[in-house]
Amino acid sequence: MPVITNIEDLRLLAKRRVPRMFYDYADSGSWTESTYRANEDDFNKILFRQRVAVNIDDRSTRTTMIGQDVAMPVAIAPTGLTGMQHADGEILAARAAKKFGIPFTLSTMSICSIEDVAKGTDGHPFWFQLYVMRDRAFIESLIERARAANCSALVLTLDLQILGQRHKDLRNGLSAPPKMTIPNIINLMTKPRWCMGMLGTQRRQFGNIVGHVKGVENMGSLAEWTAKQFDPRLSWADVEWIKKRWGGKLILKGVQDIEDAQHAVDSGADAVIVSNHGGRQLDGAPSSISALPSIADSVGKRIEVHMDGGIRSGQHVLKAVALGAKGTYIGRAFLYGLGAMGEEGVARTLEIIRKELDLSMAFCGRTDIRKVDRGILLPGSY
Repeated sequence: MPVITNIEDLRLLAKRRVPRMFYDYADSGSWTESTYRANEDDFNKILFRQRVAVNIDDRSTRTTMIGQDVAMPVAIAPTGLTGMQHADGEILAARAAKKFGIPFTLSTMSICSIEDVAKGTDGHPFWFQLYVMRDRAFIESLIERARAANCSALVLTLDLQILGQRHKDLRNGLSAPPKMTIPNIINLMTKPRWCMGMLGTQRRQFGNIVGHVKGVENMGSLAEWTAKQFDPRLSWADVEWIKKRWGGKLILKGVQDIEDAQHAVDSGADAVIVSNHGGRQLDGAPSSISALPSIADSVGKRIEVHMDGGIRSGQHVLKAVALGAKGTYIGRAFLYGLGAMGEEGVARTLEIIRKELDLSMAFCGRTDIRKVDRGILLPGSY
């Protein structure tokens, strides 16, 4: 086993162990991938102010996200097909998050179902991410299932009314489970750990959908249903309807514009996530970290502002918090850990990020993440 020191080490290990189509699904963006790359690159342009001769004893990364105590201002982001990075992936990641003390968010397009994750975490509260689909009865049933599973927040994704063109997925013929084509068979032969894991589970399809929608019982009917269901008519009226139907904490994901952030406040949401869907939707959109400060300045006193996109280290988390984020989300970072080492890899991801966050905060002369502000950043670098 190689020595794991950072998230990049986990990425390289995951690339060796996860089948190509699923690794590429996680580690890619749309079109030219310019926004996907900018999400991480723009973090690296922001510089810290190193301070010395300051008492940095007794440090804490603990804070809250939408009123929930968290070990650090990080949640696991909703990611589709997580159970294809590693067998039972959503359950394993949720367990790691539970033990660490941060929220886990389950995607509508997960392999393990809401009920699977609830059972696998002994009823521990997690968050559920919802897509708006034309079948409103199905949306209502998903909300009720999330409520029954003791989910403590609903994360409504706003930026996937239509699907961005992701060239790698098209070339790989992405499907779950993978189609037994000659190229796929050859690739799977080089991934024995992954194959053995998949042989040991029955969870290989979209667990929240297959068997829960009339007429959707297999991958063929699911593909046809999904293509017709994502609703391009999504409006702020739908957001308000979902808020009323849910009745609990509501987080809106996919906001990049000040005007949309103001609409989010008016809709009654509890938080917004500044996000461009990991660079997987509109290529050429600004990076999440570059969009964050203006949104935080505009609505941060009226609603919690969170962000995702490009976070690969605790330093990135610290920079986001300094620029106004009350919480951040990791998607690819935890998927790398999951693909590399299963539950242990997700736990390792979280440990790496917290240690980097703690040490970097100390070097900037701060001891409490709740008191971090733009004063730790070099003026002109953001």
